[in-house]
Amino acid sequence: MKIAIISLGCPKNQVDADVFCHSLISAGHTTTADPAEADAIIVNTCGFIESAKTEAIENILDACALKERKPGLKERKPGLKERKPGLKVIVTGCLAERYRQEIRKEMPEVDAVVGIGCNAALPAILERLAAPDAAPEEDFGPKTDLALGGKRVISTPAHYAYLKIAEGCNNRCHYCAIPLIRGPLRSRPLEDCVAEARWLAGEGVKELVVVAQDPTAYGEDWGKNSICQLLDELNAVEGIRWIRILYAYPERITDEFIAAMQRNEKVVRYLDLPIQHCNTRILKAMNRRGDEEVVKSAIRRLRAAMPDITLRTTLIAGYPGETEAEFEQLCEFVKDTRFERLGCFAFSPEEGTPAARMEGQLPEEEKQRRAGVIMDLQARISAQLLEKKVGSVQTVICDGVDEESGLYLCRSAADAPEIDGNICVASDTPLYPGEFYRVKIDESDMYDLFGYAVEENEDESAQ
Repeated sequence: MKIAIISLGCPKNQVDADVFCHSLISAGHTTTADPAEADAIIVNTCGFIESAKTEAIENILDACALKERKPGLKERKPGLKERKPGLKVIVTGCLAERYRQEIRKEMPEVDAVVGIGCNAALPAILERLAAPDAAPEEDFGPKTDLALGGKRVISTPAHYAYLKIAEGCNNRCHYCAIPLIRGPLRSRPLEDCVAEARWLAGEGVKELVVVAQDPTAYGEDWGKNSICQLLDELNAVEGIRWIRILYAYPERITDEFIAAMQRNEKVVRYLDLPIQHCNTRILKAMNRRGDEEVVKSAIRRLRAAMPDITLRTTLIAGYPGETEAEFEQLCEFVKDTRFERLGCFAFSPEEGTPAARMEGQLPEEEKQRRAGVIMDLQARISAQLLEKKVGSVQTVICDGVDEESGLYLCRSAADAPEIDGNICVASDTPLYPGEFYRVKIDESDMYDLFGYAVEENEDESAQ
């Protein structure tokens, strides 16, 4: 079969898709980027918050709309021509794990709903679906059956890749459905993580992006926090130039962790620190492990140890019971802290979570207003911080070229792939994806920097 894989959501979900894509290719299937050409479409869904669920449902319906029209089938996309008789649509990922009954009831066009614990069975599921008059499939097993590693394809550009070091979470934040969907923390064996890093380096990967729900909790399910040891061993992998850590919880920013970031020269001075709020009462209502001082202490110690560190964070506005005074405190915190990167989301009440049942639910309009205020504040801060970089020379990695402008799209150590802005570079000579260059910054806007290449290639020792 020719298979189109649509993977939505976070990098961890993408790694899952890379693993089952490899298993499908090994079983003799081929892949296509065009769903209209596919014999089967696998939608690897996200189901974390309302906007992610909406995106997943839209993609499922778009896939189903490509199927042969059957008598009585509701037209999902008016005017779309019939073009794929026998097309199979399979839904997996977080939405499937969380809402299998609803998917089966509301979208009967879907041929199979597959839980995350059955991703390894996708080749067998496709084989069964290929049989004449095959009945719809529903395959679910224990969440813990989801492979933590294994052979995979690299779906990112060749020069960077995500390394998933753990699955699930034990934090039990009251607003979050991840433990319900993905299960408890399960850390991947250290030697397995390092082996994959070596393989990725051998495939040409130069930037390793370490991901998990909470990488700083790595190894705690074994009874030993092992993130520092892992960073030490990843740093020794030849061929890897940058190691980037996504997501780190404030209460786990220990002196040992900071020291590990400092001593490992390949670990870039960048950290995604999802704090969600700064008010102690709100943090307690969220069932976060730290309070206001824990949050501020983590930020203070990181910046003291690494003055050049870039801190990204995520906030929730309009949490149940959040008063106007507590929201104003959050605004002042944003203004005072001046995060280099920040995203703010209006609170989304997720089914099955304690926060969804709390008293004091705010109107949707008010939640959106508060989130908008925070983002407006951050936009001004981001513009100011980027403007300070004008005149500097930055080491960048090239991701490719913007065909419309002709500028090369590059990133510094301060920019995570697929998340942060770009450094848009003019150059008289070609720049190549995956290569490092030195760029003089001569302009900035709210989210991006602009500059020109000052050397063909920069010193490999620079970060």
